[in-house]
This record gives sequence, structure tokens and C-alpha cells, in this order.
Amino acid sequence: MTDLQAQATPAMFPLPARPAAGLAALGGTLYCLSFAGIDIWPLAFICYVPTFLALYRQPARRATWLGLLAGVIMGVGGFYWLQNMLLTFSGFPFIACAFFTLVVCTYQAGRWALLGWLFSRTTSRGWPLFLSFAAAFVTSELTYPLLFPWYFAGSIHTIPAFTQTAELGGPILVGLGLLASNLALVEVTLARFEKRPLVRVRVAIPLAGLALTLLFGAFRIRSVDARVASAPAVRVGTVQANMGLTEKRAQFAEGMKRHMQATASLRDRGAEMIVWSETSAMYPVHEKNTAVAMSRTLAEIKLPAIVGAVLYREDPIRHRVYYNTALSVDDKANVTGRFDKTYLLMFGEYLPLGETFPILYKWSPNSGQFTQGKTLEPLRIIQGGVEHRVTTLICYEDIIPSFTRAAVNHADPEMLVNITNDAWFGDSTEPWEHLALAKFRAIEHRKYLIRSTNSGVSAIIDPVGRVVAQTSTMTQETLLATVHWLSGGRTLYGLIGDGPWWLVALSAAVGAFVRRRS
Repeated sequence: MTDLQAQATPAMFPLPARPAAGLAALGGTLYCLSFAGIDIWPLAFICYVPTFLALYRQPARRATWLGLLAGVIMGVGGFYWLQNMLLTFSGFPFIACAFFTLVVCTYQAGRWALLGWLFSRTTSRGWPLFLSFAAAFVTSELTYPLLFPWYFAGSIHTIPAFTQTAELGGPILVGLGLLASNLALVEVTLARFEKRPLVRVRVAIPLAGLALTLLFGAFRIRSVDARVASAPAVRVGTVQANMGLTEKRAQFAEGMKRHMQATASLRDRGAEMIVWSETSAMYPVHEKNTAVAMSRTLAEIKLPAIVGAVLYREDPIRHRVYYNTALSVDDKANVTGRFDKTYLLMFGEYLPLGETFPILYKWSPNSGQFTQGKTLEPLRIIQGGVEHRVTTLICYEDIIPSFTRAAVNHADPEMLVNITNDAWFGDSTEPWEHLALAKFRAIEHRKYLIRSTNSGVSAIIDPVGRVVAQTSTMTQETLLATVHWLSGGRTLYGLIGDGPWWLVALSAAVGAFVRRRS
């Protein structure tokens, strides 16, 4: 008998602090490696096993710290690109930016700390082991406020067969499907180390859930493809001009030249609609002069288009109030719709507390000072005399399921468009993470998602989450593909959203304080 076998008794758990910390760190590392950008996706089926074993039977305080450790390891590996963004926009020195990056990653890791605390509290009060972990997982993904939102489902974005349940329960349900395999492996592991019989139901139910996920995926991919094939088509082109952040502002003429030349090429190749990236028409325009400015700037396009713009209005206190805006125009460059960005990027577009303490903008001169939009009105594209509604999402609004759902329910669009500028994150994994998380909006609402970015990754995504075409990063490129206008057809997630998950979170909160009766 080996030393490990001699110690493998029920008393083995909870693990002492050091081995538990090692397993928590391993869990965070595997999660990071499985996630978009690195994309070793099979690790998603096992990455929660070490974390579970680290947390198992731990008191609430230690479980919280172990969860935080796993989250910090994952965050530093997954969000390392924050360092470059802060250096570019904040104006702070390297050491200060490194400190702020660690602070943000630690804050984001609070999601895992919440999972650890809630799992410990509910199991110590007698609630079922695996149900408690699943409920803690749902609660942490749903309720913890993140600066840069992400979901475990992003680990499996390249495998459409696993992602189709997003139309039923959003990314959380997809994540639960992945978690199922982890829990089955946990039961096998615990049975061995605790020297007890396998609780077969703990293996059978998760594996059955995984099988149902795959069956549903196969069925829905086939049925959605059939619906797409019968819908009206349009040839859509996107322009990726690859302008540097300061270059966009300082060389407006060069930016317009790149966009116009690429657009002319797309028109010659048969494009019927054009999408430019966020703030592609960078020169600020007074909102009263929007129609005149667009007719002068875009007259040569001669196609319906969606473009990113910067508009402003006069304000007696702030002098000028700026908006990060998407505009739609018809083939004569007449403005047909406007949408102002609602979720602004910290440092890039606003400073926290900047409105309260204006001096912060003097200390951080590279930070933007934009104002939030207030409406969810769709843009309108006129093709062949027919008007089509397009819900447009600017920058990281396309990775916020609740916001996209609200916009879709308000507008009942026939297509989703995202215009983005990820140049401030450099040639890192961030643009690939952004693309991976955005894919789920197409599945949740069964619409095409057209992503036009300044520096990559631009992509055209079909209603089952497959990438029809995409660009590289840090390159000048165009995309041209046939997509389809899809009206109606609201999904279950579109109808009920995260309502069921809020009930799960409420149940978990109650279970953390109420002991289960025998």
C-alpha cells in the first residue's frame, strides 16, 4: 500500500491549506488554458475538478480564499492585456498600471470567491453536494458584477454542438453543460479517495445532461439551417482599416481614405450593404450637422451602410458632451438611424468618478470623456426598397447578454451588428476572447451577427454560432459574405432571459443560511 493509499480515508478531506491551495491554483490555470484566446477547450471538461476538491468540506472562510486564489490565477492569465490598455490610456507609470491590473484581476476573482463561500455554506448546512456546487456556479456567474464580463461557456465557443442550449438559457446553461462532465469526474475521484462505493446517480445525471446537450445541438443546428436557407439574403461587406488609436484621431483623412478604398472594392465585388467599425468616421460632428456631414462624407459609398461616428452637443457645464455613435445611411447617404453607446469602457471612454472629480481627467489626459446613450432604437437599412431593422451593439455591449436581450426585445431586429475597436488591447488574446463571447448573442436570438472591428477580429457569425468569415488581428482586411434577414422567431432565452437563474441564486442564498431538514 502506498503512502497516498494509506492516507486515502474520509478524513483526507478537507485538504490542508497547502495542497488545497495547489489544487485551487491548478484549477484556475486549467480554466485559463481552456478559455478563448488559448483555446485548449478539452480542458473545460476537467478544469473544475481540482477546484472542487480544493473546496470540498472546507470552512467558509478558507473556501472563500481558495476560490479567490483560483480566480486570481485565472484572471492574471486571462486579462494580462489590461496592463497595456492602462499604459495606453491612463497615463500612469508602469508600476502603477501593474498594480491596477492586479487590483482589477483580484476584484474579478471575487466571482470565484463567491462560489467557494456559497458552496461551503450550503453543503455545511446539509444541502446536496453537487446541487450546491452547481447552484453556487450559477449564482457566481449571474450575480457578481464584473468590469469585463465573461462566462465559462466561452471555453467551448468553437464547438457549435455544445453551444446551442444558449437559446434556452443563455451562456449559463451552456456553462452548466460543461460543468456536468466535471462533476461526474469529481464523483469518480471522491469515491476512490474516500474508499466508498460510487454513487452512480451522481455520474449518470451529469452524463445524461451532457448527452442531451449534444442531441439538442444536433437537432437545432439542422432546423435553424433550414430556416436560414429560406430567408431573404444580402451580401454584406465589412471594412477593417487597422488604424492606430492616436493615428485615428490625428490622421482622419488617412482613415477615410482606407475606408473608402476598401468599400469601393467591396462594392465592385457585389456587396449590397457595408459595415464600418466603431468611430470609423472619427472627426467629431455636432449632432445638428449629422445629416450634412454624412451626406458629404459617405456620398461615394452608394450602398446602405452602418458606420461608427463621434457626435457631440453643446453643454453649459462641460462645454461639449460626446457620444460614441452608430449611424445607418441609405444608398444616397441619407441618415436613417442613430444609436449611442450605452455601456462605456472604463479609462478608454470615461474615468470612474471623473464627473464628480473633474481633476481626474487632467491626471489621466488620454482617457475618453463620453456620455451614455439612452435608447435602444434599431438602425434601419433599406435594401431593394425594403426597410430592415438592425440592432447595433458598440464595442463590448455584444458580450452582455441582458443588454442584447433588452435591445432585441425592444426592436425585434432582423440582424445584429457589432462595431468595435479593440486596438487599445494590442495584439493580445483580448480580441479573440471578445469574438468568442460575442458568438453567443447570435445563438441566443438566432440572428446573424456582423462584427466590424478596427484592428480585428472582424467576423460574420451565423445563427448557430459558426464563423462564416473572419479576419486576422492588426491587418487591413475586408470581409464579404452572404447573410440572411431573419425576422421574428423569438427564442426561449429571448422571452424569459435569466429569470430561472435568479430563482436558483435565491435558492442558493437561502441554503447558505437555512439548514436542511433530515
